[in-house]
Amino acid sequence: MSLSKHDTKLPKITVTETERSKLMRLAQAAETRMPEVADALLSELERAKVQSAGKIGPGVVRMHSRVAFVYDDGAKRTATLVYPEEANIAEGRISVLTPIGAALIGLSQGQSIPWVGPDGREHRLTVLHVDPPEDVPPG
Repeated sequence: MSLSKHDTKLPKITVTETERSKLMRLAQAAETRMPEVADALLSELERAKVQSAGKIGPGVVRMHSRVAFVYDDGAKRTATLVYPEEANIAEGRISVLTPIGAALIGLSQGQSIPWVGPDGREHRLTVLHVDPPEDVPPG
């Protein structure tokens, strides 16, 4: 998985300082096990605008945000973006260390991003709605 190399106009994204730091460590630790998705996440984090949590608007996809999005084929999905150990597809929790998760982080409501899926084809997803991050226990 990687972001599309064909589309140089990637949307502007925003992440919090804390999430960027934690996600950078997570992606670096995953580079040997899953290099493509780790590299995609690192690339997204490197190009992201970094702000304090209090300055990020409510419509930005952050960790533990519930996100409604649509694929380029018209299929709609709602999921919560989580860390790998919290992922559970049956409960609608998608890991940030998946092609979709890495593509969603930092996007704002209404933005679209191209990405290359596991099938090797270019896809596009568009964020329809973002609920603020859910309360999660510290740790």
